[in-house]
Amino acid sequence: MGITIFISFAILLILTVPIGISLGLSAMIAILIDGTMPIEFIMKELTTAANSFPLLAIPFFILAGEIMGKGGISKRLIAVAESLVGSVTGGLALTAIVTCMFFAAISGSGPATVAAVGSIMIPAMVKKGYDIKFSTAVVASAGSIGVIIPPSIPMVMYGVSGSVSIGDMFMAGIIPGILVGLGLMVYAYYYAKKAGYKGSTEKASLSNIGKQIWNAKWSLLIPFIILGGIYGGVFTPTEAAAVAVAVGFVIGAFVYRELKLKDLTSVFVDSALMSATILIIVGSATGFGKLLAMEQIPLKIANGLLSLSDNKIIIMLLIIVLLLIVGCFMDTIAAIIILTPILLPIAIQVGYDPIHFGIIMIVALAVGFITPPVGVNLFVGSSISGVSLEALSKAIIPFIIVMTIILLIITFIPVLSLVFL
Repeated sequence: MGITIFISFAILLILTVPIGISLGLSAMIAILIDGTMPIEFIMKELTTAANSFPLLAIPFFILAGEIMGKGGISKRLIAVAESLVGSVTGGLALTAIVTCMFFAAISGSGPATVAAVGSIMIPAMVKKGYDIKFSTAVVASAGSIGVIIPPSIPMVMYGVSGSVSIGDMFMAGIIPGILVGLGLMVYAYYYAKKAGYKGSTEKASLSNIGKQIWNAKWSLLIPFIILGGIYGGVFTPTEAAAVAVAVGFVIGAFVYRELKLKDLTSVFVDSALMSATILIIVGSATGFGKLLAMEQIPLKIANGLLSLSDNKIIIMLLIIVLLLIVGCFMDTIAAIIILTPILLPIAIQVGYDPIHFGIIMIVALAVGFITPPVGVNLFVGSSISGVSLEALSKAIIPFIIVMTIILLIITFIPVLSLVFL
């Protein structure tokens, strides 16, 4: 059954069948050929896998991101970021990255971050003479921070799959997310310096920074409400996601008054489509993963990997290479559900903390957001700017290298992830 499921899955991916459907169909094909299990197994997993209280956080965080994008929150975050770094060489590129970091702290989704920030920043950068490929690559790569800085949908999935605290995962992602943002800013500054992209003529001043922070005070308050409520024991991460929806709606509709009644239809439709896609992947991947576990494939892979070396560093490098390759071809949620039961025991066996390994896994898979052929941030960025995926894939290479370097730093300096725990 193991060989059948992998071969059918590979064929379906080559035929460009969507990842959620590929996972479910390959599991069904394996069951039909093997003949020892009822086909109802997959149908059951599709429903029972989604019947989880922690997973309710996913549609809520998606809805919160859509509401905040339409409610004027992203515009005010951009103004704060520009007041901080806009006058520096390559100021608009740095502003885009800082804004993505801000938005990551209230969203939880990489594509949502790219859409909310890119729709404003990419045209602004191009208008100021920035290369359109570079502009799109900046926002697409910075959007990956959306799943590293908490709240994070992949962190919710890892917490469920690995039976670890989602709250601890959120806390552990803060410094790694900031490090990824800083790394991208360093490269953006270097590129801007070489290309001659100047900053704004208005110099940074405490008065202007204070003014923009005051104007965006409600937007900046959202991360403190979400994370403060979780760590203060006021509500769970799932309840925090629902609170984020309520707070985002109140701020967008009644404080900023930019979220109109006519906008709600598209907000709910887009959120429902994205949530349904993710939950189909969750159900299919859970069934797929259980079949692998029944065939003891995770155990065989773990033993095979450990037999290659007993060196902790080499094993972790092999895992990172595997995650980077998987990220090129598989959706992040599916990869977490399938690979966590396989890789987490290996990481624990060689001495890695489960929370630290979760951050390593999510940062590695975040690189997959900007690596073709499945890099979803590339598709979102391309749809905003009109740059072809081929051209964007070339422009994104330096950012992939930067993120990989930061990933290695996070991997081999555990305190960066565990300092707040």
